[in-house]
Parts: sequence; structure tokens; C-alpha cells
Amino acid sequence: MANGARGRHIGGYGAAIRVNGTAERRADQRPTDEVDDLVAAWQAERPDLDVQPMQVLSRISRLARHLDRERRSAFAAYDLESWEFDVLAALRRQGAPYELSPGALLRATLVTSGTMTNRIDRLEEAGLVRRRPDPQDKRGVLVTLTAAGQARVDAALSDLLKAEHALLASLPAESRGVLADLLRILLAPLDAQ
Repeated sequence: MANGARGRHIGGYGAAIRVNGTAERRADQRPTDEVDDLVAAWQAERPDLDVQPMQVLSRISRLARHLDRERRSAFAAYDLESWEFDVLAALRRQGAPYELSPGALLRATLVTSGTMTNRIDRLEEAGLVRRRPDPQDKRGVLVTLTAAGQARVDAALSDLLKAEHALLASLPAESRGVLADLLRILLAPLDAQ
């Protein structure tokens, strides 16, 4: 334990005080989370390591899991898998006539061509997309969102956004903007790869 005290440790910024394994929150501290506990435990066990990245990246990882659960729930209500939503959403964002080539779809969803072909097949069988010849490329096809696909992706998106607003409700609007800017700085170089 930190400072050699068994059963009691004080983690870094915003951490709870642990007394005999029970978290106690001091009135002058911010709320704590599981990451505070794991960072404090690593600091105690490996004081030779700088565990500061965990303060950010472990929280991002945990938030991603919560968001994934919310996404699955919102999509399940409309009989959609996450991958189905991703393809339908890529088409919907294009604006009328809501179509892309399979190559553009695979770049938008970061999957292989074989995977995309299988996904388009399944969505077409479900009546959510249709293929049509590309008038500008005799060998090409375009994947078009059907009215049923549009209705389903629009409804799922509305429910997802309600859940996402709820996830962010504890942050003031200006903090959301700052957080989005900071995350963009981290993400942009990774996306560029």
C-alpha cells in the first residue's frame, strides 16, 4: 500500500481514501472511480514506473466499454448489429441518393473487401440496402440505402444520441468541447496511420 500503510492508501488526484478496504470520500475531493483505485495500487506496487498515462487512457478504455454497451442496446431495439449500423450510417451520411461504392464503404468502416461483400449481401437480404450498376463505371456497382434502411438507421441514431447525451450529462457544455479537442489531438495521428 502507499506510504507502507496496509489497508489504507491515498491515490493521486481525486482518489478516495481507503480504510480497511472501504472507500471514504473527503468533502474537498472530486468523485473517484475505479481508475483511481488501480492507479493508486500500481503506484504502491511499482513506484518506479510513471503510471500517469493510466489516468487518461484507462478512463478512455472504460468509457469505450460503456459506450459500446449503449450502442448495442440502442441498435438491438431496431434489430441491428453494430456493424450493420456502421454501414447504414455511412450511406445515410452521404445525403441523397444515399449511396457509395463498396470500396468507399470499406474505407469508411475500416474492414476488408471480403468482409464488406459479406456485409452488403446480408444487408441486401434484409432489404436495408440494394446494389445497382454504377452509371460511371460499367464494371462497378453502387450500394444504395433503401427507405427501410434509412428509417431503421435514423431511429437507431436517435436512440443512440439520447444515450450519449446521458453519458455526457455530468460535463458542462464547455468542458465537452475541451474534451473533444483534447481527444482529437490524441486520435488524429492514429487515424492518419
